Amino acid sequence: MSELGGRPLTVLHLAANRWWTGSADPVIRLVVALRQRGHHALLGMIPGDRFEAKAREAGLEPIAGLRLRAHGEPLALARDVTRIRSVVAEEGVDVIHAHHSHDHWLGALSALRLSGGTRVPVVRTFHNLRSVRRSLLARALYRRTAAAFAVSRQIEGRCRELGLLPARVRWIPGMADLPRFSPDERGDAIREEFKLGTAPVIVTVSRLAPNRGHEQLLAGFRLLLGRMPEARLLLVGKGETRARLEALVHDLGLGDRVIFTGYRDRDLPAVLGAAHCFALMAAGADDSCRAALEAMAAGRPVVARRVGALPETIEHGATGWLIDDERPDSVAAALERVLGDRSVGHAMGLAGRRRVEEEFSAERAVSIVDEVYRTLV
Repeated sequence: MSELGGRPLTVLHLAANRWWTGSADPVIRLVVALRQRGHHALLGMIPGDRFEAKAREAGLEPIAGLRLRAHGEPLALARDVTRIRSVVAEEGVDVIHAHHSHDHWLGALSALRLSGGTRVPVVRTFHNLRSVRRSLLARALYRRTAAAFAVSRQIEGRCRELGLLPARVRWIPGMADLPRFSPDERGDAIREEFKLGTAPVIVTVSRLAPNRGHEQLLAGFRLLLGRMPEARLLLVGKGETRARLEALVHDLGLGDRVIFTGYRDRDLPAVLGAAHCFALMAAGADDSCRAALEAMAAGRPVVARRVGALPETIEHGATGWLIDDERPDSVAAALERVLGDRSVGHAMGLAGRRRVEEEFSAERAVSIVDEVYRTLV
């Protein structure tokens, strides 16, 4: 039974995503949390890739018969609408919750309940700023949307700027997997694997893709080495710019100081445990910046740009350090502030863990979502 009282609700989540990135983890975490509250939460997704595999690992059985492909044929679109309408009717869906523009449109087109013709409310989570569109067509869709959730204050502001349901736009915090990450993890296996010894270690976790800030971090790290020559930087992730970044590392003379670890999943807590500092220069596909939240859950101080949700996630000077510009010397100075005194960095990390426990738990986020659902049904 929901903590807010009343009957359990049936909520259909739609996420036109196939990759284990962006909205994927927040969607799974929200659906699981809703189920733990006693709601009947359903999930529709693009089948056949890591998002589906991760959903099944979490005990979720995706809705069969949906494709949700944004660039599919009109017939495929019609089939998805028909399938969603059948789920709405058969399951008695109370709310359709969309997470991307394509499934938002599908939800709006499918929202009429077949029995009685009552319109099922459609809500939307905006996971990044660019998904809040300014077009006339998008505004028409937003007018048919009962409520919107913004994962950063910047997104919330953009929604209000566009006149999108000003009374119903709600900010929701990101969600960290607190049981998975621990400040007590030391990452000994990772230090041994990469021969890190006692060196101060910076870790960044991000897809190796354009506009993820790796170049800025590398330039700042190079300056840091002038003052901390023993430091090491671990670039965690995979992606299409790896070869170019490897060439840049070589050109900067950082080949023995920067380590490309590849994609890490199962042992990510150990990777973060090996770090003395976590760095993030861009928000990526999800402005809630899950990577920074996971680092804070692991008890590691965070150095980050003021992008996405990071300004409201990191408490500047207390749980990490925020950078206001792209200059390499600003990056180097922030890293040195955190790494220069191990006891200060350790205290920042523990403060970050406490902040995540208090402000960025799944329970807090789902409470806000549950409350909004109740106002609609």
